[in-house]
Amino acid sequence: MKDSSMLRSIHDSLEPKLITLFKRQGYSRSDFIADAIAGLAVAIVALPLAMAIAIASNLPPERGLFTAIVAGFLISAHGGSRYQIGGPTAAFIVTVALVAMKHGYEGLVLATIMAGVILIIMAFFRAGELIKFIPYPVIVGFTSGIALLIAFSQIRDFFGLSITTVPPDFIDKLSVYVAHLHETNFAAVALALASIGVIFLAKQHIPRIPGPIIVVTLSALAVWGFTLPVETIESRFGSIPSMLPTPVWPDITFEKLRLLLPDAITIATLAAIESLLSAVVADGMTGTRHKSNAELLGQGIANVASGIFGGLPATGAIARTATNIKAGARTPVAGMMHAFWLFLFMLLLSPLIIKVPLAALAAILMVVAWNMSEIKHVREIMKAPRTDRIVLIVTFLLTVLVDLNFAIQAGIALASILFINQMMQSTQIRSVESEESDPDSTANKIIPQGVEVYEIQGPLFFGVAEKLVDTLLLFEKPPHVFILRMRYVPLIDAAGLHALEILQERLSENNTCLILSGVNSQVHHFISASHIDKAIGCENIVDHIDKALLRANEIIDNKVS
Repeated sequence: MKDSSMLRSIHDSLEPKLITLFKRQGYSRSDFIADAIAGLAVAIVALPLAMAIAIASNLPPERGLFTAIVAGFLISAHGGSRYQIGGPTAAFIVTVALVAMKHGYEGLVLATIMAGVILIIMAFFRAGELIKFIPYPVIVGFTSGIALLIAFSQIRDFFGLSITTVPPDFIDKLSVYVAHLHETNFAAVALALASIGVIFLAKQHIPRIPGPIIVVTLSALAVWGFTLPVETIESRFGSIPSMLPTPVWPDITFEKLRLLLPDAITIATLAAIESLLSAVVADGMTGTRHKSNAELLGQGIANVASGIFGGLPATGAIARTATNIKAGARTPVAGMMHAFWLFLFMLLLSPLIIKVPLAALAAILMVVAWNMSEIKHVREIMKAPRTDRIVLIVTFLLTVLVDLNFAIQAGIALASILFINQMMQSTQIRSVESEESDPDSTANKIIPQGVEVYEIQGPLFFGVAEKLVDTLLLFEKPPHVFILRMRYVPLIDAAGLHALEILQERLSENNTCLILSGVNSQVHHFISASHIDKAIGCENIVDHIDKALLRANEIIDNKVS
């Protein structure tokens, strides 16, 4: 019965939001019309972004389109959010470019498929809820770092520099840019600046029409009409296909899997974080609630399929999801329709799409980077406690100067260490003299001579274990009985248990009896399971201070007699 209940719970947590909604409310003709219109609005926004992200990753633009179509459809069909729009996102640019440079495009495909499998495993192990435990300063730090790297990666096309290969490292990239700055193409710069201006003006005055689609249309017309000497998709990449490629499974060897595992973990982690953040944003805008584990499952399926169909890593896209909501979407069908519209665009408009200038796409990504930069949240954290500021700055610098994978690991590790330090400081081991008045205060009890009473307030874990043993150094003369009050100890770990064992041994060497008072059931269970209760004596572990004092009197009377 218990197993069937657990299986049902797992099934419910992984059931796609699409199926849940269809079961609950059905699907009408008006729902489909609303979803189709919303999907079209999102597809118009996604078209230039998908190509720009692929180009920024040093890959052909069609890779971005394949991803938006295949992964975008599957994320909506199998995901756990009602409004989520999936596809290639700017956050992946740096990682994708590095993986493709180190292992080639085939290596990137395998890493993407591996990341998809990791996401599926995470879904089955219900890891969707665990993402929320990544500290907020870490998320803001690496997001801001990625934003800077994205903006920096667009300098070549923004300034029209004739650089064949851009190095992956930030410092090396800066050196190359400085060396080629004299080659600046002022027509490209003017076009890029005008594109940024158009995007911001469109947002203010005609918010219903996406700025990026206006930019790619007007910039292509300007290059054609004025024969501007700037690079276009066609001049760099040639034509783009008008159909999806035949699915191909990459060659897999153990050595390839071993080499690509760190990159796959980075892709999976980033996809999980960004997709769930996007789902949370959508919930905040609509008052709905997403299914985090189903969302991870959808992301996993989509990334496996994207790799097989020649795409890039995919995740939930916050800006496109917000556009979907504002356009009146009602169900995940809107995301599936967005993929369908993109497929039609590629099928019918590919000869026109290749006329778009690269400077305009660079401008679009510059705006995306600015929106990702989290300037407002960075300012808020810089007014927060010092530990949060340190985590933010370290994560940001490591993202920019080292790599995203190491930045996330180091940021989480640093945040954990600083948190443990704060917990250590909040856990007090104090004597009765400093105790505040309360119904069971020892200040109102008669403490026999030769008895010392100390109290722990907070969890007894490895961070404070040494502090407990050091308490013995405070005694000029060993007492007959040492009562340790543990009524405010909610939990104990292995180091805490070991500290109790050491404390018992040290007290025993001085002929001092240890009594534990106010031990809750959970802590008592672990003390018993580790057999420390036998060393202390089961009669010396009690649940109230009055019982502890009675036991202390008995011990002293026995010693006197």
